[in-house]
Amino acid sequence: MALITGKVFKYGDDINTDVIFPGKYTYTVTEPDDMASHAMEDLDSGFVDAVEDGDVVVGGKNFGCGSSREQAVKCLKFSGVGAVIAKSFSRIYFRNLINNGIPAIVNSDLVDALRNGDRIEINLETGTVSTPHGEFSFPAYAPEIQEIIDSGGLIPYTQRKLGIG
Repeated sequence: MALITGKVFKYGDDINTDVIFPGKYTYTVTEPDDMASHAMEDLDSGFVDAVEDGDVVVGGKNFGCGSSREQAVKCLKFSGVGAVIAKSFSRIYFRNLINNGIPAIVNSDLVDALRNGDRIEINLETGTVSTPHGEFSFPAYAPEIQEIIDSGGLIPYTQRKLGIG
């Protein structure tokens, strides 16, 4: 999965896990399609109907703050989101993205340049994002992290390494 192509869904600072996946569903919604149907429900009511495979969520500072609930990442994954770009991430949310096979990219200039609906292409191998506003770079992932992303997350990566599953 070296290339990710999609449209941008841009949001602001301090987007917390409760608006990414409402906490009221934490213990009742467990199936992938059901999780996807509630993605961004409290922030962007049109997200679920508009998101397509490969689309990119963009946020400002402190994206993913709040609870460490994994559903706030899984709902985006099950919605088809190809990557999340932000000025900064909550540490736990950043790691949950990687653990679930979703690239997390930090680049303030890129976030400032992007507009909602822009079509972009992310090249994970070269660490570049091509946008209607120019090309931006980010540090390429270490090979081990890229392998986790390519495997679809930490669990499939570990299962493959151990020869199980």
